[in-house]
Amino acid sequence: MKILKDDVGIHENTVIVLGSFDGIHIGHRKLIETAIEIGQMSRMKSMVYTFANHPLSVINSHRTPKLLMSNKVKIEYFEKLGVDILALIEFNKEFMEISPEDFIKLLTEKYGAKHIIVGYNYRFGYKNLGDVELLRSMQENLGFELHVVEPVKLGGTPVSSTFIRGLIIEGEISVANEFLGHSFVIDGKIIRGKQIGRTIGFPTINLDYNLENLVPRGGVYYTVAEIEGEYFKGITNVGYNPTVNGNKLSIETYLLDFNKDVYDYYFKLHFIERIRDEKKFENIELLKKQIQRDKEYVEQQVMWF
Repeated sequence: MKILKDDVGIHENTVIVLGSFDGIHIGHRKLIETAIEIGQMSRMKSMVYTFANHPLSVINSHRTPKLLMSNKVKIEYFEKLGVDILALIEFNKEFMEISPEDFIKLLTEKYGAKHIIVGYNYRFGYKNLGDVELLRSMQENLGFELHVVEPVKLGGTPVSSTFIRGLIIEGEISVANEFLGHSFVIDGKIIRGKQIGRTIGFPTINLDYNLENLVPRGGVYYTVAEIEGEYFKGITNVGYNPTVNGNKLSIETYLLDFNKDVYDYYFKLHFIERIRDEKKFENIELLKKQIQRDKEYVEQQVMWF
């Protein structure tokens, strides 16, 4: 997959799909699959045009939502889906002032758009004044064909990043994963914590996550850690570790059947299921017994993500 940044254009005809693609959920995948299918039939490259940062981070930073997926993970997913070209553009104040008409002209002139694929409610351009009807009216003059993908629903509920974000905030990870079509992932570097876990027989790794990314509701989760291409079942505590008087939110994972030194390694943590609430135990022995019960539960689970 070719990745384009800001000022880089291309000299070939493309099928461009537009959107934010936060989380790359099953609705986004329908858009991407449509672009790839049309590209194959038209013998054109499929291309995703999206932003490296959330537009609200420039327009109104106080309203910027926490992100469901880092750009690093997003790039990996686009590649797995078979996208030929990814334009990952930095949204800035100059871009914010581009009219809807000039934005579409940019796509046709700079990126050779012959087909444009959008969701039914897609909006774009200055103050979000552009919509599907405007795109329809511009097709003939700019020489592209518009394809509008209707909403994807699951159990009657339209799939959206906003809805999925709400599920994760409430700790409904298994439901969120159904809407995503894959596991919710937080990625980052492994850092040293207080290393209390190793003193009670359950050594843990700590995730140095990006504060721009969404963190699930506090509690204990069944997770799968992806480290250097290997996968390990884990028990992850999201919270403040009340039994050991933690005062800073942490994402701390005990990995089953794992004893490597991986500090400073990059890894991805796949959240599969919320097991229970975070709890303050009266003593370390009670904590150890609960972790052992959590471990036995996780051992019985299928490693799906």
